Amino acid sequence: MENQRTERKLAAILAADVVGYSRLMSHDEEGTLRLLKAHLGELVEPHIAAHRGRIVKRTGDGLLVDFASAVEAVRCAVAIQAGMADRNRATMDDSRVEFRIGINLGDVIIEGDDIYGDGVNIAARLEALAEPGGIFVSRAVRDSVRDKLGIVLEDLGEKPVKNIARPVRVFRVGLAAGAARLAAPAVPDKPSIAVLPFANMSGDAEQEYFSDGISEDLITDLSKVSALFVIARNSSFTYKGRSVKVQEIGRELGVRFVLEGSIRKAGNRVRITAQLVDATTGGHLWADRFDRELVDIFATQDEVVHKIVEALAVQLSRVEEQDLKRGGTKNLEAYESWMRARQLLGRGTRETIAQARALHRHALELDPNFCAPHVGLAFAAVSDYVNAWVPDPSGALDEGERWARRAIELDERQPGGHVALGNVLVWRRRHDHALAELNRAVELDHNYAQGHALLGMALMYSGRHAEALEALGVAMRLDPHFPNILLHLTAQAHFSRGQYEIAATHLLDRIARNPNTDASRMLLAACFGHLGRLDEARAAWAGLLEVNPDFSLNQRANVLPYKDPADFQRIVDGLAQAGLP
Repeated sequence: MENQRTERKLAAILAADVVGYSRLMSHDEEGTLRLLKAHLGELVEPHIAAHRGRIVKRTGDGLLVDFASAVEAVRCAVAIQAGMADRNRATMDDSRVEFRIGINLGDVIIEGDDIYGDGVNIAARLEALAEPGGIFVSRAVRDSVRDKLGIVLEDLGEKPVKNIARPVRVFRVGLAAGAARLAAPAVPDKPSIAVLPFANMSGDAEQEYFSDGISEDLITDLSKVSALFVIARNSSFTYKGRSVKVQEIGRELGVRFVLEGSIRKAGNRVRITAQLVDATTGGHLWADRFDRELVDIFATQDEVVHKIVEALAVQLSRVEEQDLKRGGTKNLEAYESWMRARQLLGRGTRETIAQARALHRHALELDPNFCAPHVGLAFAAVSDYVNAWVPDPSGALDEGERWARRAIELDERQPGGHVALGNVLVWRRRHDHALAELNRAVELDHNYAQGHALLGMALMYSGRHAEALEALGVAMRLDPHFPNILLHLTAQAHFSRGQYEIAATHLLDRIARNPNTDASRMLLAACFGHLGRLDEARAAWAGLLEVNPDFSLNQRANVLPYKDPADFQRIVDGLAQAGLP
């Protein structure tokens, strides 16, 4: 009717589309559509629903979404981009699906299920300005969300945009310390290096463990040099089997140098080629080839490490020289058994942990004084305890402590033994002793990402939440593609400080990366309970029961090693406010 009043509302509008969609389609139409459908169905749309968004319209490669609040819109965008970054790590560069997102808060006109007006147009223009994987927001959004989500809002100034009368003030969304960063990390002041997994040139896929193992050993040895900043194995190995420019790797990891190479193992001989590349220019600093008898593999690794250190003009201390002299095993079969075990242990399933345990024990049968397998057996025992994979969980902790203490007896200067013992002692609720061991580990190896992560966990359970966030932040910087469990630990620290909005952001990110987590869904439900968002709390709890129908809050109360019972009670209180469980 002509006199019908135009319906308007204030809304947060999110516009998203795929970068280079036409190029992707021309390259592989079916593959692109399949990937896009998977990303939308498994990641993007579930997050939109979880953040109470409404999809207004879809285009071939994009979405227009209406949110009731700017906070929800930005939280959703951050979770989507973090989840996409995680998914894209295993995808070749030329087939990656990357979104760019723009968000505006403004007045919109409602016609049926559709919306119109400058509020929508500005969101679309912001999206067009954003870089791949980026989120650009308007000033109205900035004013609405700042200091609420633990994010950084970089002021990019005023930008003229098509069909909008006035320039738009644009802000780029990044994440604060202790969170998954959307922006590339800064390069440290000291020489920084990432060791890529060496290519297996043996013509036998079964030898993959050997080339990976040598790469890991080089990372471990270089990490002990205090004058270097060394990226963790977890992040370096995300580039395995991918064709990525060295310059991009340097930017993504925030390092100046990259070491790459190959290994050919044939019979009793091994050939190692290695080259050190300046990631800013792509130029070579050093390259060499080593043809050796297999029995000389340990001396060869030492030689490679020393040549890298020389090329980087780093001076080793007398203690570092001693630490770099191999203190492992001279038994090649024990070494190979341990390398296979280490690879299996890292996968973390019940089956691979059992297989790793058998291989670690075999290595010790061959060399009872080999330190590293003792460390691996201690971690395997803690996995059995935490996951209740054995009939006697407390017995598993006893076993883990014995292995860890034996590792330290064999070599006190190997940080792995201290980390393993600290990990056991946290779960035993011997917090002060755990912190002493974990601090000793990172003192011995400043670049030990797992050590910093477990130190953060121990500090968090000890009630020292601000210090925990610092340690977790160090772990994330050393390992930019960090395991998603660090998001949960970061959320736990924020939750215990009463920072429920920030905790929820990390938890939603963690759930996007690991949909099978019951722990993060439990904590998310408690966050929403404290925030008074009762429907979302119940939805999070329903998701938890789908993932784990046998979930027991009492079991978690018994296992989670909080020093102060009030920290766990805070979880119970949040659930109670939502009428759960």
